[in-house]
Amino acid sequence: MERDELECFLLLAEELHFGRTAARMRLSRARVSQLVQRLERRVGAPLFIRTSRCVVLTSLGRQLRADLEPHHRAIQAALRRAISTARGIEAVLHVGFANPLTGDIVMRAADALRAGHPGLTVEICETPLTDPYGPLREGVFDVQLMELPVREEDLAGGPPLLTEERVLAIDSAHPLAARDRVFLEDLADVPLLTIAGEIPDYRLDHLVPARTPGGRTIPRGPAVTNTQEALMLVAGRKGACLTPAHTATYYARPGVAYVPLADAEPNRYGLVWQAGHHTGAVAAFADAAREAALETAAEMDRNRVSGQVRPVSV
Repeated sequence: MERDELECFLLLAEELHFGRTAARMRLSRARVSQLVQRLERRVGAPLFIRTSRCVVLTSLGRQLRADLEPHHRAIQAALRRAISTARGIEAVLHVGFANPLTGDIVMRAADALRAGHPGLTVEICETPLTDPYGPLREGVFDVQLMELPVREEDLAGGPPLLTEERVLAIDSAHPLAARDRVFLEDLADVPLLTIAGEIPDYRLDHLVPARTPGGRTIPRGPAVTNTQEALMLVAGRKGACLTPAHTATYYARPGVAYVPLADAEPNRYGLVWQAGHHTGAVAAFADAAREAALETAAEMDRNRVSGQVRPVSV
């Protein structure tokens, strides 16, 4: 199996889109198709089902992906460790995190790095809700784990490491709090707290949508600067907010109910850094963060099975 076939297969299995796969590999769509067909001939059976509307893995494709991914990650990690050792990574890496869940992943990754890279020190700090990109651009952080997407020309990043459901945080006396789940259309009946600061429109629209899917206006509540302030206003019946599902575990408090959102786009978390600043230290941290996210996802799935309100991993 050629390396370009392996990487093409795993990327297409992740993206399920020939155009995006071609863009990530910096190849033409025709070349991606050729690589997939060559691998399928080598295997002797289709790995993908292609239609005019979608691309999906066959059962054999899913099996091959499950078998290959751990070995591919191990090869990449081994190569990066060798490069890091050859370059002698001796540095302090400043890492930002967006919320408690990403903070746990960052801490776990930092602990893992101590064994493989004793000369690399990792210092972590929470990114401000009101200025998510400022510390990264100013060099305060070398890399940060945060919600995607990030559509900034001067910033780059990797693929999503974790996906998490969202919930509606609302005062426990509100009629919506008694439901098993709510829908985005229900948000026309409750003001959503907004976020203070210079937040890009695409990011604000994800965190605080302005309209329901049916086109109704969602009223705005006061602007907040952090999660604690938001939950205080929720408990004070000043508005509600969309929040990651793990908030129910980390910020349980009287007067606030967390109701699952049945049709909201989930939160996807990934690493982001300044374009052109993907150093050996950042690469080493990315490897550790990927493994830490997998471990965290497995723990969240176990907790969810036990009945706790927790996020869902990819």
